[in-house]
Amino acid sequence: MTNISSNSVTTPHGVVTSYKLTNASGAYVELQSLGAGVRAICVPDRNGKLDDVALGYADLADYMSDGPCAGKTPGRFANRIALGKFSIDGKDYQLTINNGPNALHGGPTGFQNHIWDSEVIGDTVVFRLFSPDGDEHYPGNLNAEVTYRWDDDNRLAISYKATCDAPTVINLTNHTYFNLAGHNAGAEAMLKHDLQIFAENFLPKDRSAIPVGEYQSVEGTPFDFRKPHHIGDEIGSQMQQMVDDKGYDSSWPIDNWEPGKMKKAVVLSDECSGRVLEIETTQPAAHVYTGNWLAGSPINKSGRSYNDYDGVAIECQGMPDAPNKPKFPSQVLRPGEVYKHEIHFIFKTKL
Repeated sequence: MTNISSNSVTTPHGVVTSYKLTNASGAYVELQSLGAGVRAICVPDRNGKLDDVALGYADLADYMSDGPCAGKTPGRFANRIALGKFSIDGKDYQLTINNGPNALHGGPTGFQNHIWDSEVIGDTVVFRLFSPDGDEHYPGNLNAEVTYRWDDDNRLAISYKATCDAPTVINLTNHTYFNLAGHNAGAEAMLKHDLQIFAENFLPKDRSAIPVGEYQSVEGTPFDFRKPHHIGDEIGSQMQQMVDDKGYDSSWPIDNWEPGKMKKAVVLSDECSGRVLEIETTQPAAHVYTGNWLAGSPINKSGRSYNDYDGVAIECQGMPDAPNKPKFPSQVLRPGEVYKHEIHFIFKTKL
């Protein structure tokens, strides 16, 4: 049975509650109500030594409006919407522009920059947020809920749920950055992680980071992770999409995705420590961001600012710009419907 303890801290942004979920082996996860996020994940290496593999900051207050969105739940729509524009049922909406010409992660006051209501229910921690009609110019009142469960098999299960009273768009994910050698192990360690993505295709993007709307085979590209290999092997590719992003910041549609069905999407492993992270999800895509712009982030839990490529975020989500791409799975939520998705992070070791 997972033990859950909590602590509340007053910050300039309000009272932030943190939770520590410890399983029978002593491995633990720390969560926080600011952004309904993950602050730490402490799991064993092949020799049983525990280390924190989730990037995070020393000061809880620094999670507010941080550029990396470390560990948090972005929304109402994670990732980008082209020009911040979309239409539902013939009605046009204009969102706040906060990433070049586009809207990113729900805008400057997105879900990641709110202190969520929270409570412990049994062996879970539940975070809830009410997003009013017109919040960052999204339509409809929306109630969002994120539930975390940490078990004795070192599985962090995250469940998302939302309802609305008017047609809207929604796309929720988790934005934890991982370094399986330890959160402070640096870029050299992360770039040697082996990555496998169960995807035959990726999403090509234009120069403003918006998908063009078509899938492309990974064959012969730096986006081919069908067989595991080092993240850093082709991170310096001169392919335009890689140059524009200074690394990976792209989405892969998960093979054989079916609505509501859990699929293994990604496997991340670190040969040095023996730690392995398997990711399963009901979401249609995996977005991989190799921390290309982490430099200048707030002081971390070890007393320094992270550098570029110190961690990799693997965000299982709907397709970027889905509201404007009819071929992508729809992210429209209507009254009477329930948005439901799951992401499971399963930590293992190999000899």
